[in-house]
Amino acid sequence: MRFLKPITFGAILILAQVSALGAEVAVLRNGFSIRFERKEQTGNLTRLYTGSGYMDIASDQIASFEVEEAPIVPSAPAPQPVAIQQSAAPVTPAVILPVPLAKTATNVDLDQVVRDASSKNRLDPDFVSSVIKAESNFKPRAVSRKGAQGLMQLMPGTAAQLGVADPFDPRANVEAGTAHLSALLDQYHNDPIKALAAYNAGAHRVKQYNGVPPYRETHAYISKIVRDFNAKKRAQMQGSAVAKTNVAAKPAAAPAKAVNSKPHKKTKPQEASITKPAGPA
Repeated sequence: MRFLKPITFGAILILAQVSALGAEVAVLRNGFSIRFERKEQTGNLTRLYTGSGYMDIASDQIASFEVEEAPIVPSAPAPQPVAIQQSAAPVTPAVILPVPLAKTATNVDLDQVVRDASSKNRLDPDFVSSVIKAESNFKPRAVSRKGAQGLMQLMPGTAAQLGVADPFDPRANVEAGTAHLSALLDQYHNDPIKALAAYNAGAHRVKQYNGVPPYRETHAYISKIVRDFNAKKRAQMQGSAVAKTNVAAKPAAAPAKAVNSKPHKKTKPQEASITKPAGPA
């Protein structure tokens, strides 16, 4: 199966959350930007000093330096989830309080639906779950202002191309959305950041900018999924560490008692009772 490594997401998350104290911005070729207070170049590396430290970036990975007074922040959330595919420009997914993956009103086990679709399309189910959370917050009947529908917010045209008759059917929607996401990962050679950018802003935008488009909504969308995915993996690692600690701390079994090798004195065995149970009076 193709499991996405948390370290890949973690590196991108750091770039997305760097300090916004500086007035200059380094625009990277992958579409992300880093705000800094001052910079130094040594050989092939450029050191960017932020409010909390510094980071070294390969100079050829920096597309340009720009002046920006205000930091990039996600725009205000819409009252409903919004479209993420086949749109001329990216849109902002709705920000809703997280809810656990559970059974819907139609008694469909979303956990199992996600596991089945992920296995079929060779994806990490935690990754798919994080995408669904960002798209619809696990609401099968969600509809965006642009007309995207269902758990993975499929546009009607995309749903038709993927053979989805009812985009509000959780299983059909997740299977189609996961297949689309898997195809994007294949297209971008398993680069999850580009795949997410294409899922949100469209593959034509990724091609236009040769990477993640410089849209606030797309950057916020990717960062949201990265954070949620990393949180899942950290929780799993911590749980595994606790389990190993508990096993190591378990007291060893007491040693077996020594067997007395001295022969026992023979005793007369008792005779077994052969008395029949009393019958009816």
